[in-house]
Amino acid sequence: MSQPRHCPAVLIAAPASGQGKTTVTAALARLHRNQGRNVRVFKCGPDFLDPMILERASGAPVYQLDMWMVGEQESRRLLWEAAGEADLILIEGVMGLFDGTPSSADLARHFGVPVLGVIDGTAMAQTFGALALGLARYQPDLPFAGVLANRVGTLRHAQLLEGSLTEGLRWYGALSRETGIELPSRHLGLVQASELNDLDLRLDAAADALASSCEVALPPAVEFAAPDVIDVEPLLAGVRIAVARDEAFAFTYGASLDLLRAMGAELSFFSPILDTQLPEADSLYLPGGYPELHHVALSQNTTMLAAIRAHHAAGKPLLAECGGMLYLLDSLTDVEGTRAQLVGLLAGDAVMQKRLAALALQAVELPEGPLRGHTYHHSLTSTELEPIARGLSPNGGRGAEAVYREGRMTASYVHFYFPSNPSAIAALFVPDHKDAIASRSNRRTVTPTLESGLPEETRSTVGAGLLAKRP
Repeated sequence: MSQPRHCPAVLIAAPASGQGKTTVTAALARLHRNQGRNVRVFKCGPDFLDPMILERASGAPVYQLDMWMVGEQESRRLLWEAAGEADLILIEGVMGLFDGTPSSADLARHFGVPVLGVIDGTAMAQTFGALALGLARYQPDLPFAGVLANRVGTLRHAQLLEGSLTEGLRWYGALSRETGIELPSRHLGLVQASELNDLDLRLDAAADALASSCEVALPPAVEFAAPDVIDVEPLLAGVRIAVARDEAFAFTYGASLDLLRAMGAELSFFSPILDTQLPEADSLYLPGGYPELHHVALSQNTTMLAAIRAHHAAGKPLLAECGGMLYLLDSLTDVEGTRAQLVGLLAGDAVMQKRLAALALQAVELPEGPLRGHTYHHSLTSTELEPIARGLSPNGGRGAEAVYREGRMTASYVHFYFPSNPSAIAALFVPDHKDAIASRSNRRTVTPTLESGLPEETRSTVGAGLLAKRP
């Protein structure tokens, strides 16, 4: 039986969204990485954009932790595996510390990870101490490490905030609002890491600013219990899956891609914006992203549109999520009113909204089995298609997202977390005709392993997300 592992760890949380959790987590990760430490970072709850920044900051893959979507056992395994290689584990929380069910506080308490509270110090002095005390004492059984001030004005301002702390709360330092390290955002959250040419400069500046305001010491070690080991069956042995990946389609979970590989799939990445043809593939995966920012370029790549139509006409599996589903519609109109014709496999049109249209965890009962995931989008879609299923939010969140199916094509606003049900995901991607695939897979041995030996261009994650458990 595997033994527990120990590793210094903190969960970075805040009183509310918008306090700068990602900036602080990235600064801490880069600070300790620059000092030669192996840092592993996790993100609480559903999110694609924050992990892109945190991967650049830490130099290591970033995975989700969540007591519902990911599950307790899989979250435990991810932490235990990270503790075996890391000098420090950082977990970025979601929303406010106590918001949601389950909340960041619930996860911190369950795994015994102390909370580092991040508070925006703008226009605040001694009240900082009251907020810090509230975070630390609101739930007496919550392990609490201390607080860090973000967006501080001057050295005197930082001193006032530090002096306001009571009951022995530890001061973890401050980040100035003058250091030029704030990360830009757009309607779905942070700008993608690949779009920020000066990201490494921002991260190093944040790390240096943090180092000048506090002691660069590791937090106490946390004990992470060993998980149950669950083997992955090679349900996709030899299946070639083409995965869209570019500026328009980048919202993929590393754990989901890991699972496809662990089940024996061969992944090939392509750009619907730039490439003229699909890779040679049995199945197609169109994840979410920002197609609304590139819909004109997507519409002008007519050979790719035709290739995707041909893939569907051949009866091959196709899974499209959120932005991927928008791509399959007849048209997409952005907030400025510019309309572009797209693939046209789903009869309907989408129009971008200036306000959030849906945000919720989702449980969906498909013919293949139950899947868990989430929805988050600013578009509204009009279609006369009848859905085969609708999502259900476990905590009453807004949105009961439809799932559409035409032949072997499945499309929805829902971003599915593949490890929530490996067999259901395999059924979505397995082609109807398996003879050629079986012949290919017989020529090689398919063994679920970590993907560290994969070519660099195909590696999205390392050492996690392979062993999955059904909900």
